Formats: sequence, structure tokens, C-alpha cells
Amino acid sequence: MQKVLSRVDLNLVTALDALLHEVSVTAAARRVGLSAPAMSHALSRLRRQLGDPLLVRAGRAMVLTPRAEALRSRVRDLHQAARDVLAQPGPFHPERLARTFVVQASDSVIAVLGRELDRVLAPAPGLTLRFRPNLPEDPLELREGRSDLAIGIYGDLPPELRTRSLYTDRFVSVVRRDHPMVGDRLTLDQFLSLPQVQVAPRGRPGGIVDATLAQQGRTRHVSRAVPFFLSALLLVSESDAVVTLPERVARTMEERLRLKVLAPPLHLPPYTLSLVWHPRLDGDPAHRWLREAVVQAARAAAPGTHPGARTRLGKIEGRQRGGARRRTDGP
Repeated sequence: MQKVLSRVDLNLVTALDALLHEVSVTAAARRVGLSAPAMSHALSRLRRQLGDPLLVRAGRAMVLTPRAEALRSRVRDLHQAARDVLAQPGPFHPERLARTFVVQASDSVIAVLGRELDRVLAPAPGLTLRFRPNLPEDPLELREGRSDLAIGIYGDLPPELRTRSLYTDRFVSVVRRDHPMVGDRLTLDQFLSLPQVQVAPRGRPGGIVDATLAQQGRTRHVSRAVPFFLSALLLVSESDAVVTLPERVARTMEERLRLKVLAPPLHLPPYTLSLVWHPRLDGDPAHRWLREAVVQAARAAAPGTHPGARTRLGKIEGRQRGGARRRTDGP
């Protein structure tokens, strides 16, 4: 096969397409910008390659052989396909997009960005986003093409992956609004006395709260560990438990679930939510458009935020600057 391919000059496809279309050496040469002798030489090579005269004289004109007639439409399609492959991509039109993208993200990200993401993606009704929960294997999923984007808190990533910061957030502690033991301030002893709900989206125990408590020689008892942020908030809204999780997802459900959002009695630094993808998709117009849409949605859902930015609980934020980039399984 390699020897056969080495004898094939793909430039001859252009000459053959012109000859079969024009049925004239002179007109074919003019069509592709060659001299008549150069096109005549190409015809000679094609005759040897295909074992057929292709064009034969009939009086003062030329006619196609049966083999040439049979090749005509196939060569036209082949030539057009080659042109399409090598051509510069045209303008991207979201309204023509019919494609599914797999996105690794937690339910908290979907809750915070969902409404704005729907708005900025409205010009592409044929686009489908298939969300999957974050996994420890997110980088491998991106590298091997099983997912197209990942949104989350990441520390060390493989060096070839691309990242872009979306917004900063901070951790808050949440209880139900009519909690009998919690007022407008939560002390550490009070915090540790309450039943604890932990969100572990990647399925592993522990997290930033436990690590911070361990530095102080303290521990907590986690009575419920769940994989989803909204499930944790629902549990807290119907019990005397407390959960510590990102402020933005707490605010999305604060009124609907009648929650009380408080500053945690621990030094929990803010973190940056990042968009991650593999560089093989850098030049893909649809993927590039989707990335920009996610960034726009994040700016709209979290206006004015960047690593180190203040949030609604800004009085404590000053003591918690220096945004964390550690990867955690959950609070």
C-alpha cells in the first residue's frame, strides 16, 4: 500500500477534474492556471496512471472515453472534498450548530451558571450540553476526549491542559432560617455541636473544613455525606444540621428553602472556579464559542469577581484573602 501511494501524485486530481469538466487541454489549463504544455504533460501522466486515454479526438473536438465518463462525478466529489479539507474555515454560525458537548461540573456550578448559560447559548438551539459530575479523573477524561470541558476547583493539572478562571467564591455555613440554636453569628463550639452535612462531589471523605479543623486539633462528626450540593441544602432546610459550601450556590437557594447564610467560624480562604479543556480543541470554532459563552455566563452570574474579590460576606473576607487553588473533594 505504501509503494502504491508513493506513486500517486495528488496534484493530478486537480488536473483530472479540470480535464473531465472542460474536455479540452487548453480550457483545462486555463481553468487551473497552468500552461497548455503543462496540462498536456499531466494528461500523459494520467493516461499512464489509469491505463486509459481519457480524452480522444473526434474530428476537431475531444470526447471522453467511457472510463472518463464513469470517473467524472467521482473525481468532482473527490476534488471538492480535498478542497474542503484544506480550505480555511468560514465564519462560525451558532444557529447552524448541531452538536453535543460533554461538560464535567457539579450541581452547584449548574445552579449558579445555568440561567445565564441558557441565555448566552440561546442563539444555538441545536446545541446539547451533557453534564456529568466532576471526577478525580477529570484531566484524563479531557485528555482522552471523553469530555469536552471541565468546570471546578483544580490544583495541579497536567501541563498541557488549558485553564481559564471564571470567578472567585468563598465558603459559608448554612442552617435553616428558624434554627432554634443559631442566631446571626456562629461560634466554633456551636458549629461543632451541630449535626454536620458534608458535600463530597468526588465521592471521597474529608475536605477543607476537616483539614482546617485538624490544624486546630479539632474534629467534627459528619452525620450525612452526600454527593450533591442541592441535596445538602435540602437536608439542612428540614433539620437542625449545618453545611459548609460555596456562597453562590447557597444564595441561589436562600429564599426558596428559607435558609440562613453565615460566615463560618473557621479561616477558609476563597477559591477560584476554573474552566479546563484540552488544547486539541483550541482551534475548534464551536468549542471556542462555547468557552466564551461559559465565561460570559460566569461574568453575568458573578459580576466583578476575580481571585481575591470581595463577596457579600465581605467583613470576614478581609481575613480570608489569598485565594486557595488547592483541589478539594468538598467542604
